[in-house]
Amino acid sequence: MSEHIVRAYDKELDELGRRIAEMGGIAEKMVIDAMDALSNVDLVLAQQVIAADPRLDAIQREIEEQAILTIARRQPMAVDLREIIGAIRIAGDLERVGDLAKNIAKRTVTIGQEARLPRALVGLKHMNELATELMKDVLDAYAQRDVERAQAVWTRDAELDALEDSVFRDLLTHMMEDPRNISFCAHLLFCSKNIERIGDHATNIAETVFYLVTGGTLPAERPKGRPDLNVASFGTAAK
Repeated sequence: MSEHIVRAYDKELDELGRRIAEMGGIAEKMVIDAMDALSNVDLVLAQQVIAADPRLDAIQREIEEQAILTIARRQPMAVDLREIIGAIRIAGDLERVGDLAKNIAKRTVTIGQEARLPRALVGLKHMNELATELMKDVLDAYAQRDVERAQAVWTRDAELDALEDSVFRDLLTHMMEDPRNISFCAHLLFCSKNIERIGDHATNIAETVFYLVTGGTLPAERPKGRPDLNVASFGTAAK
C-alpha cells in the first residue's frame, strides 16, 4: 500500500473519530438540557432539545455511509476493521441517547405549566447527573482508547440502576400521598426510565471500546461487588 493511500486511509479513520466526538457533544448537551428544561419547566429549552435530534440522526447516517465506503475501498483487517465497526456501533448508541433526551423534552412540553411537586424531581436530577457523568467518561475512554476507564463505566451503571429503583419508590409514595400527583409523577416515571436507558447506552459504548482495543468481549453479566476487576480477566485478546 503506497504512502499516499496510507495517509488517506488514516485520514478517513480520524474523520470517523471526529464525527463520533461531534455526536457525543450533541448527545451530552441534549441530555443536560432535557433535564434543565424539565426541572425549570422551560418549554423553549425543551423545544431546542427536540429540534437538535435531527442533526444527531443526520450525523449517524453520515458516519454509517462513510464507514461502509471505507470498508469497501480499503478492505481493512484486525484493529482497523474494529475501529470502523466500533464507530458504527457507537454512532447508533449516541443516536438512541439523543432520542431518549428528546423523549424527556417531549414529556416536559406535555406537562407544561401543570408541573407540581418539585421535590419529586430531586432523584431524577441525581440520576441525570450520574448518566451525564457516565456518558462523558465513556466518550473520553473512546477518544483515549482507555480500556480501564471504559470498564469503570460498565461497572458503575449498576449505580444508576439502583438510583432508578429509589426514584420509582419515591414517585410511588408521592402518588399514594395525593391522587393529584399521579399524572405528573407518571410522566416522571417515564423520564427516569429514559435516563436509565441512557446509562445502558453508555454501557454499550464501554463494551464497544473494550472490543475495539482488545478484540475481546466483556462478560454477559456485570460482576457483583468487584469494582477492582482486572482487564486481563475479560474476553480474549485478538490484536
